[in-house]
Amino acid sequence: MPFITQHDKGRGGQILAFIIICVIFATTHMMKKREKRLIGRSDKADFPQLELNNIDVKIDTGAYSGAIHCEHIEEIEACGKRKIRFRLLDKTHPEYNHMVFEYSNYRQKRVKNSFGVTEKRFVIETLIVLFGEAYLTEFTLSERGEMKFPVLIGRKLLNRSFIVDTAKTNISFKQKTKQQQLNENSNPVPQL
Repeated sequence: MPFITQHDKGRGGQILAFIIICVIFATTHMMKKREKRLIGRSDKADFPQLELNNIDVKIDTGAYSGAIHCEHIEEIEACGKRKIRFRLLDKTHPEYNHMVFEYSNYRQKRVKNSFGVTEKRFVIETLIVLFGEAYLTEFTLSERGEMKFPVLIGRKLLNRSFIVDTAKTNISFKQKTKQQQLNENSNPVPQL
């Protein structure tokens, strides 16, 4: 055994056993799936890269990918690179921030909308925060102005991390609010 020195020859069995235990532990630890969290039929989520917080999201097990409401979606060319430019939400939404976003890392795909009509949409990857954890996932850009929820979360994200209970709502948001209250109460403002 080339990895065992002369000094360790008597302990070769112990070292080999230790290595086997380490390999087994590492393998089972890596293979162990993270427990899925319970999520309701709707919630509120944060999108740190898009500077949006507490945005209403609908959990849609009928949709494969997520969708986010945008307006003025256009493909442009800047500095010799193709990009998409868009504004999130719209002026009627309380969290509308007038910001214009540009993505050079995007693609297009065909999706069926809620009316069953196939259309081409741009797809971006961004972070969504639920239950205090950030998930990198894809969202199609869509003008969803008439819809109650500006964001849909589809099966692509749900299958990895969540179990849906349609009788519940805002589980993540309630947990976030409770944690914020605990943090505020544990750090009282000093009295002068």
